Amino acid sequence: MKAILIAGPTASGKSGLAMALARKFNGVIINTDALQVYDKWRILSARPSIADEDSVPHQLYGHVAMDRHYSVGGWISDIKKSLQDTDLLPIFTGGTGLYFGALINGLADIPAIPTVIRNKGNKIRDTIGKDWFAEILSKNDPGTFQAIDQLNPARLQRAWEVLETTGKGLQYWKSTTPPPLISLEDTLPILLNWPVNHLNDRINSRFDQMMDMGAVDEIRAVKNGYWHPALPSSRALGAAEILEAIDGNISMEDAVNKAKILTRQFAKRQRTWFRSKMSDWQQIEMNDSTSSEEIIANLDA
Repeated sequence: MKAILIAGPTASGKSGLAMALARKFNGVIINTDALQVYDKWRILSARPSIADEDSVPHQLYGHVAMDRHYSVGGWISDIKKSLQDTDLLPIFTGGTGLYFGALINGLADIPAIPTVIRNKGNKIRDTIGKDWFAEILSKNDPGTFQAIDQLNPARLQRAWEVLETTGKGLQYWKSTTPPPLISLEDTLPILLNWPVNHLNDRINSRFDQMMDMGAVDEIRAVKNGYWHPALPSSRALGAAEILEAIDGNISMEDAVNKAKILTRQFAKRQRTWFRSKMSDWQQIEMNDSTSSEEIIANLDA
């Protein structure tokens, strides 16, 4: 076993299990969540606490500036360095399916997108909308257009940026994908599954805890120097809604309710992705009484 992989929807208990496994196997927990990489999002991204980070080795948490256009490619590059710099067992933990996919399936070596093109894409997305990208891609890169989520503005913009920069579509670059960093056969892959109603209750409760911990102050601080809707960091669930309340456009109660709904919808999309891509992982059926010790005792390690 060269690595442990722990995936699951938001609020499913991944971090607690990772801590227990790190202690048992002398491991290092490596962030596999696209929002927990940002330095200003500790509370809102449910990043491990400072005490947890101090008690067990953690890597790639809060190491990216909020205004950086960090992507799965940047994460893979950082992972290569992390794996070279540690002798501990890597325990990849998070809910970002694209990160896990790039880790075990490989990632196309797409050239960096120039800032001028990214800025142009941001302006088009802000002023015209995603349909402009969809029209361009459907005419000039139909293979990529049919393969991506056509309702996702960020995915459409990304595909257009690659085509505009390289003259070749994402599907071409994916066909030249190098070998993965880690083979799935060399890992212990774990997927945490919850009954939907129980998970939704956990999501609601955790967002209330975030509010009690100071999420509003954290979001207000980001607003005063790091916020732009086009930045990947601004996709943190609940950030835009709480900002509406901070600006006086809606009540804080309505903002929190909207944030909870969006988080539950996000968890649903995660579950769909995991069912599709991780059916061969060890499936752990969770409930409110499931302990990390119980999970570890029953793993096929």
